[in-house]
Amino acid sequence: MSTISLSALRNQLRQPDGEGSVQVEMDPKVQIGKAKVFAIYGKGGIGKSTTSSNLSVAFSKLGKRVLQIGCDPKHDSTFTLTKRLMPTVIDVLESVNFHAEELRIEDFVYEGYNGVMCVEAGGPPAGTGCGGYVVGQTVKLLKEHHLLEDTDVVIFDVLGDVVCGGFAAPLQHADRALIVTANDFDSIFAMNRIVAAILAKAKNYNVRVGGVIANRSDATDEIDRFNAAVGLKTMAHFPNLDVIRKSRLKKSTLFEMDASPELEAVQQEYLRLAAALWAGTEPLLAEPLKDRELFDLLGFD
Repeated sequence: MSTISLSALRNQLRQPDGEGSVQVEMDPKVQIGKAKVFAIYGKGGIGKSTTSSNLSVAFSKLGKRVLQIGCDPKHDSTFTLTKRLMPTVIDVLESVNFHAEELRIEDFVYEGYNGVMCVEAGGPPAGTGCGGYVVGQTVKLLKEHHLLEDTDVVIFDVLGDVVCGGFAAPLQHADRALIVTANDFDSIFAMNRIVAAILAKAKNYNVRVGGVIANRSDATDEIDRFNAAVGLKTMAHFPNLDVIRKSRLKKSTLFEMDASPELEAVQQEYLRLAAALWAGTEPLLAEPLKDRELFDLLGFD
């Protein structure tokens, strides 16, 4: 009985998608086009969906046509925009036995607050498939229905830490990747891995690191130390305010909540961030740390 070495297997599976990659190759012809594309990453539970939805609204307040794509099996990225859990692209594809030509655009694209268009990509059944396939099929459907032709800004809201090429698939379409983090070790550890994933994708794609969004943190000293060590910078800071937590519970974006001085400050920070991203940001030449270096930097034994 013949055997095959691990290195030989990797060589058989490898695709031209970054050094050492063994993921399924995405269709290079499926591209978003002229829209500015941002991918939002960060540790699970750090507030990426809240950040993405309010950033989408901020872009719309600046007069931009915005599309937000949720990339999480929970399909709750656009919850505060649409006020409900929408069916996912995978759900609707399954309903027509994966005959995509039978779908209408209203089957998987919904209009949310202030005209933000919303899509939930969903994910394959647990333990099967690849999230990268789901992202690829979603973009392909949007292209086939010509939705991207009238879009100025696309925001990918991506689940959790980067552990495989599927999680990193939105980076193949993005111009800039933004990392949401809190001022704690676990969040910064995830951020360090995300930087490594962006560098891997940058070898073959246009994506670059855009910057850091400090979230749910009154202090930023640990974030600042990490940024200085790897070459990142903080683009926006949202402190740990109760009004932000309440907005999720009320199925509302921060731009729909009752007015208050602290809420206005948060809204203005989102509008400032959107304006800066639209104007264009220089790519950051960040270099991730080795795990041991990161533990030493942040004072862990």
